[in-house]
Amino acid sequence: MTKIVRRRTAGIVAALAVTTLVAAGCSDDNKDDASNASGTATEQSADASGAESGSESGAKSGEDVSLDAEDGSKVTLTGAIAAKFSSATEKQKTDLGKPLTGEEASGKGENGVSFQQFDGGVITSKGDNAYVTWGKIRDAWNVKRDDAGKPAEDGKGGSAGPLGAPTSDETEEGDMKKSTFENGEITYNTKTQKVEVTVDGKTVAAE
Repeated sequence: MTKIVRRRTAGIVAALAVTTLVAAGCSDDNKDDASNASGTATEQSADASGAESGSESGAKSGEDVSLDAEDGSKVTLTGAIAAKFSSATEKQKTDLGKPLTGEEASGKGENGVSFQQFDGGVITSKGDNAYVTWGKIRDAWNVKRDDAGKPAEDGKGGSAGPLGAPTSDETEEGDMKKSTFENGEITYNTKTQKVEVTVDGKTVAAE
């Protein structure tokens, strides 16, 4: 009789363990995209997907990254944005600076682009890829433009504008820096200080 009871107890414990594992594996499936655009005074999150928590220095691909914001609060990077930050060099992280906080500092747009703004740039992701945009190129990308790319007060800038989301990091060849976007590219000549914006194959005013 004692052996039978022990076997039944062991079976119940094993069943409970399996149930716990299944529940834990499904816990992230019901995350709401709206949570990407919101945060508290002490913490806010960028991007939609995340896994185990990590620190700025020890984060691995797929782990969250917790950073100190200028106001002393914590900002948590997740998913592709966290992976991008983790893979950046120390100089790139320094150039990005501290993450910004507030309603427009991070979130996910209607076009599916997640973003986190920093003092010196922005990391955006669409799907599994994330890119860094900064400097003169970022300034030109943020200019409000009409559908044809012409600067307009009632237009849209950034990923919501005619250029769309970034499709590359900034590359550098000689004096020329360049970033590509869904519908065009922006170049910046560090020698002449000239910025050139191309939308759908046509050169438009930079600002």
